[in-house]
Amino acid sequence: MKNKFYLLKIKMFLQIVLVAALTAVLGLAVKRLLIDGLFQAPFADGFVRFCKRALHMSYDSAVDLYQLLFRNNKDAILTAGYIFLLLLMITFTITGVTRYFNEIGRALDGLAADDDRPIVLCTELAEVETRLNRVKDTLRRQKREAEEQEQRKNDLILYLAHDIRTPLTSVIGYLELLQSAPDMPVEQRAHCTAIALEKAGRLEELIGEFFDITRFSLQDLPLEKAPFDISLMLRQLADEFYPVLEEQGMRVEVEAADSLEYTGDPNRLARVFNNLLKNAVSYGTPGSSILIRADRPRRHQLSVLFENQGSPIPPEQLPRIFDKFVRLDDARPGHTGGAGLGLAIACEIVERHGGTLQAESDDRSTRFTVLLPCGPLAGFDSH
Repeated sequence: MKNKFYLLKIKMFLQIVLVAALTAVLGLAVKRLLIDGLFQAPFADGFVRFCKRALHMSYDSAVDLYQLLFRNNKDAILTAGYIFLLLLMITFTITGVTRYFNEIGRALDGLAADDDRPIVLCTELAEVETRLNRVKDTLRRQKREAEEQEQRKNDLILYLAHDIRTPLTSVIGYLELLQSAPDMPVEQRAHCTAIALEKAGRLEELIGEFFDITRFSLQDLPLEKAPFDISLMLRQLADEFYPVLEEQGMRVEVEAADSLEYTGDPNRLARVFNNLLKNAVSYGTPGSSILIRADRPRRHQLSVLFENQGSPIPPEQLPRIFDKFVRLDDARPGHTGGAGLGLAIACEIVERHGGTLQAESDDRSTRFTVLLPCGPLAGFDSH
């Protein structure tokens, strides 16, 4: 930083040197020309004549007054003259310095302005100009991203509000049907009850996503770390998804050591794995298999892979896959109608653990990989 403003420092140094030099030159010129030099006699004669004519003094009295005021106080006059010239030059220098502050002030006004015009400063403030333009670009980009995110959030709230009406209408319709037909056959009653229950479950999911929208923005995700077995967690998760997998004709293969200990927040990481498996089921091809593999690619790193076969994620969608309120339904065939928070929340939890969540997709499969930092893990070889 100290070498960034060398042009400004050089210019200010030269100004100071110039002020000192000009003060010395002007003072010396006044002394030599006016008091001791060429203009000494004309100045003295002019002063005597002025006293005689304007003040009606005699010649001797005028000469005595000249001696008293000028010849006897030459050093004091020179000192006063030097001080006056120095103050004059310092004022000139300060005026030049304040010009830089005025330029910076105008630049700060431009920083707050909502326009695309770049900030332009003088050559000596080129470093300040670069930094202020960088800050302005950052603020403009953040504002644009915030507006886009707010727009996505508003759109998704509208989507969810619309989606809630559909299952709610079904629930109300089937309940009214059951109420209006008490003698309905048992099989038909069971069928209507099952549909109403299914739609009520869907309604509960959508309401939960509404709460996620607010919780994700308004509260942090505190971690309560404890040792637990990730292999056991992944197998239990696969068992919990069995009814959904059975309905789609899908299956899950879990490849992991019998005991894979990790110290982290088990509840938060369970949500990460649940969101990733739910995503794999939602976008996987019916009848295909989903692979979950947990291993240790490096000595102090744990890797958990979720891989499914299905429609690929377009390349232009991958950089935004973990943004809040981004729905994959816009780019991939699906029927989840989610709020676009599952992957964003999963990414947030993984990053809170000091890890990363990566996504890859091609014509063969889509892969989400959780990488978590860790120490030596029990039940796993360190090759």
